[in-house]
Amino acid sequence: MASKGTCKAPECNKEVQAKGYCPRHYRQWRKGKLRKPRYKSCNAEGCHKPQTRRGLCAGHFAKEYGKSRKAEGAAGATPPTGA
Repeated sequence: MASKGTCKAPECNKEVQAKGYCPRHYRQWRKGKLRKPRYKSCNAEGCHKPQTRRGLCAGHFAKEYGKSRKAEGAAGATPPTGA
């Protein structure tokens, strides 16, 4: 089997598995733990999940925008009093 080269992670000389990384660094890349992540991650501090909307993951987006829309919808849904 022909060698694909060495891992492109700094100071790693192991044989490449995929995407230019050795098995260890490839797992880290898939989890978004390397400097060059697999996807753009959530802008919330400490969150490494993929972005879905407005720079946030699904969970942080729901927390940020879900409550305000529910509150606005509930306020508009109440029937007028004094009729």
